[in-house]
Formats: sequence, C-alpha cells, structure tokens
Amino acid sequence: MAEDEGNVRVDAWIWSVRLAKTRALAAAACRAGHVRVNGDRAKPAQALRPGDEVRVREEGYERVVVVRKLIRKRVGAAVAAECLTDNSPPRPPREFAPKIAERDRGAGRPTKRERREIDQLRQR
Repeated sequence: MAEDEGNVRVDAWIWSVRLAKTRALAAAACRAGHVRVNGDRAKPAQALRPGDEVRVREEGYERVVVVRKLIRKRVGAAVAAECLTDNSPPRPPREFAPKIAERDRGAGRPTKRERREIDQLRQR
C-alpha cells in the first residue's frame, strides 16, 4: 500500500479509494462542484489530511466519508475500506428513486406540446 505522509490531491484520493471509476471522472466531479471537503467546494488539486470529511454527490445520492489514511495509488476494495470511514446515509430503495423520462429510440426531439406536458409533470 502506498501510504504517504505528504499531500494527496482530493481527485487522486477519491479515485484511489474507489469512490470514482477513473481519476478523470474524479477531477471532473470536483470541477463540477460535486465534491466538498469539510463543507467547502473542492478543486481537484486540493490537499487532503486525515480527519477531513469528503462529500461526493453521485446520481442523486451523496456519499459522506472521513479520511483515515492518505493513499495515492488505487488499491483493492478491502484495503480501500481501511482508508476511509463511511458515514453515508442509506441509499433510498430503487422504487423510491426518481424516475428518468425516456423516449423511444428514433422518436426524435419532443414537440412543443410534449415539452409543455413534460414541464407540467416536473413542476408537480
């Protein structure tokens, strides 16, 4: 395991502990404002310290983890679990998750009438 006493970038740490599939996706989440460290928006190069609280928003769900160990390299799931404390609330059941409207393949863009109906549904 590549433990490091120095600084570790937040995007590298998120990728290392398997909260993001790739480092590029972790950096993109930081730039989009989906990552917060101790309540503040995090830039990809922000340094982490043990004890920091990291919040990562993904698909309508927020992961809340506390940094226990700093690592730079991606490790196995068992080792990654030792590097963080997961304080995330339980995920909502799938039947309560918000539904995503899907159009039939080849249906094209919605008409003006369909768009108004979609907007009315979203307001409810």
